[in-house]
Amino acid sequence: MENSAAHLTRRKPKKPKKRWKKPLIIILSTLIVLGGVGFIYQKQLVVFAFNLFASGTVKEALDDSYKPAGDKDAPVVEHTDPFSLLLLGIDQRDNEPSRSDTMIYSVVRPEENKVLLLSIPRDSYTDIVGRDVKSKINSAYAHGEAKMAMDTVEHLLENKVDFYAAINFNGLKDIVDAVGGVELPIKKNIENKLKIHEKLFVEANKPIYSGEEALGYVRYREDSDFNRTMRHRLFLSAFMNRALEVKNLTKIPEVIQIAGSNFTTNMNSDFIMKFAESLYMKDTTPTISNYMLKGEGATRSGTWYYDLSESDLQYVRTLLANWLDPDATEIMEPETADTKDPA
Repeated sequence: MENSAAHLTRRKPKKPKKRWKKPLIIILSTLIVLGGVGFIYQKQLVVFAFNLFASGTVKEALDDSYKPAGDKDAPVVEHTDPFSLLLLGIDQRDNEPSRSDTMIYSVVRPEENKVLLLSIPRDSYTDIVGRDVKSKINSAYAHGEAKMAMDTVEHLLENKVDFYAAINFNGLKDIVDAVGGVELPIKKNIENKLKIHEKLFVEANKPIYSGEEALGYVRYREDSDFNRTMRHRLFLSAFMNRALEVKNLTKIPEVIQIAGSNFTTNMNSDFIMKFAESLYMKDTTPTISNYMLKGEGATRSGTWYYDLSESDLQYVRTLLANWLDPDATEIMEPETADTKDPA
């Protein structure tokens, strides 16, 4: 009886304490904190990952694209200082010489996160430095590549050209596709109708345009040179915005590799990478201002040229000097903002 009573009154063994709860709570809390830090410092983490895994590949590719402008030494410029860059779009086709189809004199002010894009009409009639002739400005690249183009633009604008960057349009299509296309403000279908031009059609009002469509957008030439140079500036802005998206930073090595032989510059790789990182770390994309040299058409010996307005040249020279002045407290904005694309 005693044994049975003792058996009936025996206490149930205690369940072991749930020791796993505390470590789990710590882990979850840590993940939440890291997630918040990752969100807040998303750009820093992406840049860290880029420098850790991809910077070497990009540096090698940029080193391969480095090409001095003849005997013209590139200046030593800090990536935070204002600098000028001559953008050259080379539209090499089988039946045409290798002229600079696009010439954009740009000034970058990294500290203010501002960029000025000045379009120079390709048919502008001016002195070609190094040839002692007056002709269309786009012939300078055909005869003397980047050096002659830089010297000619410096002479015309009376402001320094620190660097150049030339890209053959042949590489544009794959570069755009590598970043997933670009947004372009096309309100009407773009189509070549003249038999002397290659077939080209770009549909209007699409959310994203492929590399092939972007190439058609910048190549279209059956309207004014004014509109064409405007499209080039709009494309540059659209591509810059696309490339600076977080999801596309990891694609930069691929973009540089695709550019390959289609891209040359006298900017060294260290300068480009430092500047690109500082640009990416800004809270917003750069503010871009646009201007195009003004003038009027003229015919000489049966050839059409673009005669630049002397008064407008004087205004532009003052504008560029202001933008390039590191001590400027007020930055001039162009008198007209021609950012709307009639096409």
